[in-house]
Amino acid sequence: MITVEEALQRCFALVTPMPAETVALRQAAGRVLAAPALARLTQPPFDASAMDGYALGRAAAAGARYRVIGEAGAGHGFTGALAPDQATRIFTGAPLPKGAQTIAIQEDITVFGPEITVTGATTPGDNIRPRGQDFHEGDALSAPRRLRANDLALLAAMNIATVDVARRPVVAIIATGDELVMPGETPGPDQIVASNLFALAALAEAEGAEVRLLPIARDTEEELRQVFALAEGADLIVTIGGASVGDHDLVGKVAADLGLERAFWKIAMRPGKPLMAGRLGTSVMLGLPGNPVSAIVCGHLFLLPMLRAMQGLAAEPARTLRAELGQDVGPAGPRVHYMRAKLTPGEGLPRIAPFVAQDSALLRILTEADALLVRPLGDGPRKAGEAVDYLPL
Repeated sequence: MITVEEALQRCFALVTPMPAETVALRQAAGRVLAAPALARLTQPPFDASAMDGYALGRAAAAGARYRVIGEAGAGHGFTGALAPDQATRIFTGAPLPKGAQTIAIQEDITVFGPEITVTGATTPGDNIRPRGQDFHEGDALSAPRRLRANDLALLAAMNIATVDVARRPVVAIIATGDELVMPGETPGPDQIVASNLFALAALAEAEGAEVRLLPIARDTEEELRQVFALAEGADLIVTIGGASVGDHDLVGKVAADLGLERAFWKIAMRPGKPLMAGRLGTSVMLGLPGNPVSAIVCGHLFLLPMLRAMQGLAAEPARTLRAELGQDVGPAGPRVHYMRAKLTPGEGLPRIAPFVAQDSALLRILTEADALLVRPLGDGPRKAGEAVDYLPL
């Protein structure tokens, strides 16, 4: 068995970044920007008012009087120029009139017909957003980055209508086993409903992949070959189950017959020991355990980092955080243990407590968990209050 860290590095060595494609800004949410996007204009394009008030021809002490000669609003500026004793009514976002040195907010103004008196002192530049305060033409939004809603707002303000993003990785998911039926079907006396493929599909899609759920492959070499054929063209083939050493565990054998160049098999982790990866033709293959919790935990630890790397993001492990143990825990054993756990607020770090039941078939416990407590390989007993690592779910 190899370590989780070594296995992940071998997975990263299998993947190559997706080519770029151009999409409209409206379709870019959640995609990974493949090349820096350059602003096509300066924002704001002119000195602008930051407040509703009056643009003044000079800054002055409290009590100064000005004659109002016009008005400036967003989208329709004042076309004239201000003398030192003149002012214009101005609204937020309006261009600063020529000759204006400062803006007094309307709460600091007393109006006397066509004249105003400033009740609070002003200084040059007050309440003015200078041209280019946000960005200048040619400034870049850096890549690679997953585009969030805030990024789309910035790109739109930069007058960018299309962006170059990494193509979505195509992921084909194959669940295997005579014991499986799809949700909605009636299981036979020796069957269960397939569950983990739906979690893995949702995880992959949330990470930016395009997912193809293939038919359940029964435990015959011929049927496995047929379903593998349906995965042709996928960037990543994910199999669930059949990767162990039982008489019905045929995935490794059939994949090898089809030309799999295996990078590893078996890792020192719990749950998830029977994991394998390799290259099958033009596709990367990731063979996950069939046990529901094992498959989903391995999805967080291997599938998601691989998908991020395929889209040009950093090839790095899932990010762990720190918490304090809420209870004593025993030794970890000969494999790194990812324990389903619950977080609660603490005075500094959050507190984390693993569930008593850790059987890898218990999906309900996984649903109730919001973290995986990471117990390193060979880690000894730990006391409540000690700082530990966890993986947020």
